[in-house]
Amino acid sequence: MKRLSIIGLLAIAGVAVAQGSPEQTPAMAEPAQRLRLVDVPAASGPKRSLFDGRDLADWDAWLGYADPSITYRGAPGASPIGTARPGNQDFAVRTIDGAPAIWVKGETWGSLVNKADLRDYHLRLQFKWGTKRYAPRLREAQNNGLLYHTHGEPGAVFGTWSPSVEFEIMRGSTGMVVMVGKQLRGRTDVVTDPRLIAPQLRYRLGGREVDMINGTPTWNVEAATDAERPTGEWNTLDLYVVGDRAVHVVNGVPVAQIRDLATIAPDGTRVPLTHGRIQLQSEGAETWFRAITVEPIKTLPRIVAAR
Repeated sequence: MKRLSIIGLLAIAGVAVAQGSPEQTPAMAEPAQRLRLVDVPAASGPKRSLFDGRDLADWDAWLGYADPSITYRGAPGASPIGTARPGNQDFAVRTIDGAPAIWVKGETWGSLVNKADLRDYHLRLQFKWGTKRYAPRLREAQNNGLLYHTHGEPGAVFGTWSPSVEFEIMRGSTGMVVMVGKQLRGRTDVVTDPRLIAPQLRYRLGGREVDMINGTPTWNVEAATDAERPTGEWNTLDLYVVGDRAVHVVNGVPVAQIRDLATIAPDGTRVPLTHGRIQLQSEGAETWFRAITVEPIKTLPRIVAAR
């Protein structure tokens, strides 16, 4: 999902976005924080691959609307496409750079959902951007995402994705944390950065705590820094998850962490969110994924300030 559309999404949700207030727009942005990862846990069991390099038998596809431009606003009578169309039009296994990878076309928004229900793990994958981009994102940053702790019904969010937490994959914002679904919560630490489009929140170790809530001005938090490599190069993403906590790492650089992940029950009770499937998004840009592995862990690495 895309932070550039936050104002429109908040308007849909009926949330007023106040801009220009002293709290939201300080006179000066703090410098980027340099972070490093320590106490990286050893695997507590065998590593396994979520992509066998042959086919997508372990994955289920879901597609949103034929016209992606209506995703966030809907349209009378419009319905999601649903399960993937035949003929590998949207997702496929193809060879690139001499090895098999998952190809995501990106033209129709949706996701490829792995069937495994994961908890307490270290997931690693590689991605790189393809050359093609599609409307309505032709003039915007390339956009995709790794969604985890996926639960609920396919297409429950904007007819296109399942409720989940997002490890954003987007030029300039890879590693950003996004709440995908109205009943999700998660706490993290931030600083206000006036260089960002609303909600102007960037992850910062030792910053002030916010409770991330979809449909409010705290529903996404930008990565601490941009650690992505130039377009055309492979990037390595590491996602560490233990219980209701997670750490996002881009090319070896920690860029965000979140805690107290939860869903909200009908009676308002906060229920810890500790497991779920992963989704590889399709959201306007051709993208390649490969070397997707997962191994069990019992502790999270720590993020510390670099010296």
